[in-house]
Amino acid sequence: MELKKSEIKFTVELDEKSLPKKINWNASDADFESDKECKSIQISVWDKTEKTTLGIDLWTNEMMIDDMNVHFYQIFQKMADTYLRSTSNNDISKMIKDFAEDFAKKCNTQI
Repeated sequence: MELKKSEIKFTVELDEKSLPKKINWNASDADFESDKECKSIQISVWDKTEKTTLGIDLWTNEMMIDDMNVHFYQIFQKMADTYLRSTSNNDISKMIKDFAEDFAKKCNTQI
């Protein structure tokens, strides 16, 4: 039985200093046809052999600090949800969510 495959693609346009100027993404099974633009991406990959997390963190110069604060707040919330789904550990999930709330307050982030 052949497994279904899905491809996620990021295209990054760089400026003259090789910094991200524009980031687009698409997925082969997305419910939209053309590339979507985004201002920031964070990808974490677990390397089972090395037991380490590899990461790609990119953002354009158009990503404002207030938007980055909201982005991180939402990442922390999503992290808590993913952790809960994968471990069923409510205590740790709540700890991450509490941290997200504290982070938002300290950054004066409107959520």
